[in-house]
Formats: sequence, C-alpha cells, structure tokens
Amino acid sequence: MPIFALQSLAGGFLDEDLQHFNKKFDDWCIQFESYDDAMEILQTLENNEGVIVVEITPLSYPKYFFSTLQGIIHATRQIEDTIICVVEPVMGATFRIAICDLKTKHVRLTTTQYKTIPSIESAFANFSELI
Repeated sequence: MPIFALQSLAGGFLDEDLQHFNKKFDDWCIQFESYDDAMEILQTLENNEGVIVVEITPLSYPKYFFSTLQGIIHATRQIEDTIICVVEPVMGATFRIAICDLKTKHVRLTTTQYKTIPSIESAFANFSELI
C-alpha cells in the first residue's frame, strides 16, 4: 500500500512540524494515506511553490519499507511479492543484489559481488529466473 509525502523540489521530505525537510524519508516525516489528504495540507503551507506530493512505495523507496536494507540503492524492480535492488553497501564497495520480501520484510544479499554497474546489469535483468 503506497503512502504519500510532501517533498521539496530541492530535495528532502517535510517533517511532522511542517517546517523542516529531512533528507531521508523516515518515521519523522509527515505521511498521508491519500493524495487528496496530502494536497489539503500542501495548500495550507505558506511557501508551497517548491513543494510537491510524492508517492512512496516499496519500489520507489525500498529503504523505508525494509529497515535492514543498507547502502546506496542504484536500481529496483518488483517480481511478484519481491523487490530486487542493486545495492552498493558502502560507497566504493562492490555491488550486490538485495532480495526484499514484501510479505515478511526480510532482506537478504546475494553472495555474488559485482565490480561495476555494467557487470551487474545482466544478473539484475534476468533475476526472476533465480528466485
């Protein structure tokens, strides 16, 4: 189920105090169950020209839905009840594929490590065969 948030065009999500923008979307950011609810609050903000309503889903923002998922996410895709991510655990590290189960919220990294994005592209594109 998607949720909605208010995001600055410069980056960051509006905090619950409706004053500050957090770089990461987390529990302290204001969240809405519908687009209309988010638009209602957006219209009450003084400087709302640079703020938009965005939809947050496991595919668009996997780190919020999978708290154990760490690192830089370079690509995501969904295969049935699974979100597959290309992850760089820390800047400059080798790339891995993370398998995130939507039902259990369990995350596991594959053992294979890839040195570059082009080297992981084929595995990522054909990953449905490995599940």
